[in-house]
Amino acid sequence: MADGAGVRRTWRTAAAGLCLLLVPPLSGCGGRTAADPATAEVQRVLDRRSAALLGHDETAYGTTGTRTEYVRLRALPLASWTYRVTALHRGGPGTTAEAELRYRIAGYDRAPVSVHRTLTLSRTADGRWYVSADEPARKAGEQLWDQGTVTAVQGAHSLVLGTGRSAGDLRAYARLADRAVPVVSRAWGTDWTRRIVVLVPRTLEGMAALLGSPASSYRGIAAVTTGEAGGAGRTPADRVVVNPEAYAMLGSVGKQVVLTHEATHVATRAHTDAATPLWLSEGYADWIGYLGTGRTPTEAAPELARAVRDGHVPSALPADADFGFSSEPTHLAQAYEGGWLACRMIAGHWGDARLGAFYRAVGAHAQRAGAVEEALKKVLGSTPGAFTAEWRAYVRDQLT
Repeated sequence: MADGAGVRRTWRTAAAGLCLLLVPPLSGCGGRTAADPATAEVQRVLDRRSAALLGHDETAYGTTGTRTEYVRLRALPLASWTYRVTALHRGGPGTTAEAELRYRIAGYDRAPVSVHRTLTLSRTADGRWYVSADEPARKAGEQLWDQGTVTAVQGAHSLVLGTGRSAGDLRAYARLADRAVPVVSRAWGTDWTRRIVVLVPRTLEGMAALLGSPASSYRGIAAVTTGEAGGAGRTPADRVVVNPEAYAMLGSVGKQVVLTHEATHVATRAHTDAATPLWLSEGYADWIGYLGTGRTPTEAAPELARAVRDGHVPSALPADADFGFSSEPTHLAQAYEGGWLACRMIAGHWGDARLGAFYRAVGAHAQRAGAVEEALKKVLGSTPGAFTAEWRAYVRDQLT
């Protein structure tokens, strides 16, 4: 598919805060507590398993159980990897352990990512515990290594991890991500990690499994930025998760815009919260994404331009509900385009620095109520009514 007009419905992106909050049980089946000798034994096995993985000792890893995860994980640059057994279920056909896995990618994660796993256990002939399977806990999203052997490509500002992809394929993502990071830093500032992790699964279904949602939710969405898929905590780590099928349909400019958009979400994460409307967070990411591309408003906002030419100028800024992935594609595209034009208008009328200050001011508010109103007054000297009227006039002027 060509770049520019006509691609928006194919590659719309969004920032999603996907957080799985699971309270670990205090005891396993039959009232077993953490003092249960079997639980302590399993914990020691998992401790040895973690040490062997971090120490790149495949033989030692193999003494604790299956080597499948070691083979799949050995390319991942890990700074830490630990399990905490939260429950042990014994009886029936076998034994399973529920565990919290905490891991950190070296050079990228500010704090450990926490995910919940279910481990299948058996006993060897001499009575030692042996891990025969390590899988996502019920209702938890998959991790990339659950889908196959991970290939890693290190860029100047990026780490690209993929399954079912050659290193050459992943290097193309790294080049675009490396270009994106400095663009974002010039516009937003340098108060962020200035490094991004990109996950490239084999298929759309693989992307959806990482995010713990149906594939239909992401069809036509080229990428999603989220706090670690399946992870807990507000922002221990961000991952840009690619839909390889939608991404492949883009031209070179479209692919660059997507990764720059996603890098913007990583950069602004600490200043984005429940007070931030999606028209601002998505519009700002698109505004930086399009910088330097030379795309005109009618090229970058084809669906909204079509509506304006038909006499349908939106009466209000897009609501959060308009950005739902399940929305009708044209309506979804118009929401993104409207947010982008709002941010473009602020940059054009008040300057790039004021746009960034406005974003930060909205995110600094304790709650949604009053956040935009206060930031409009304080940073732009405007009101919601005046701003909306100016935006409507701007949309009409730019798209006709």
